[in-house]
Amino acid sequence: MNDTSSTVSRRRHIVRLAVFACFLLGLFYLVAVRRVIDVEEVRRMISATGPAAPLTYVVMSAVLGALFVPGPVLAAGSGLLFGPLLGIAVTLGATVGTAVVASLVGRRAGRDSARALLGTERADRVDALIDRGGLWAVVGQRFVPGISDALAAYAFGAFGVPLWQMAVGAFIGSVPRAFVYTSLGASIADRSAPLAYAAIAVWCVTAVVGAFAAHRGYRKWREHAGAAGDDVPESEAP
Repeated sequence: MNDTSSTVSRRRHIVRLAVFACFLLGLFYLVAVRRVIDVEEVRRMISATGPAAPLTYVVMSAVLGALFVPGPVLAAGSGLLFGPLLGIAVTLGATVGTAVVASLVGRRAGRDSARALLGTERADRVDALIDRGGLWAVVGQRFVPGISDALAAYAFGAFGVPLWQMAVGAFIGSVPRAFVYTSLGASIADRSAPLAYAAIAVWCVTAVVGAFAAHRGYRKWREHAGAAGDDVPESEAP
C-alpha cells in the first residue's frame, strides 16, 4: 500500500514538473521566437510616462524579461531611451527584478516536486551546496553565453536558491552585459562610434571568460561525478 502511494505521489510530482516545463517552453516559443509581444510599442508607451519612465521601464522590463522577452532587446531599449549612464542603472534594476520574479515563480511551481523527486537526503545535500555556492552559481551563469537568464532563474528557484542570492548574483553577473547592450542601444541614439567599440570589446572579453568558466565548471563536475562513482560500494553498484 505504501509502495503504491509512493509511486502515485512520485508520478504526480513528475507530471507537475513536466507541465511547468512545457508551459515555460511554450511561453519561450511564443515570446522569444514568435515575438508576440511588440517591444517597440511597449517602449513608446513607457516613454510617454515622462519623468516616471525610468522606474516604469524597470518594472515593465522585469516582467517582460520573466516572460522571455530577450534581455539584450530590453537593455538596448533602455540605452536608446535613457542614454548609457541612466540606462545601465535601469537595465540592472530590471535584470534583478526578472531574476527575483522568475525565481519566485520557479520556487512556487517546482520546489516541492523537485525535493520530493530528489529525496530528503539528496535534497539536503543540494541545499548544502546552494548555501556554499549558490550566489556564485548565479553569477557564473550570467557569464555563460547562450543560456536564457529567465529560464535559469526559474530553475534556480525550483532548486531553492535564496532570493538574496538571486538578486545579488544577478546584479554582479549582469554588469558586463548590461554595459554592452545598453551602450549599444545608446550608441545608436547618439551615433557614438567609440561607445559602440567599447561595448563590443567588453562583449568579446565577457564571451571568452564565460566560455572558459563553462569549460572549467564542466570539467570540475565530471571530476566530482567520477569521484562519487568510485566511492559507491560494490554491493550498491549496478
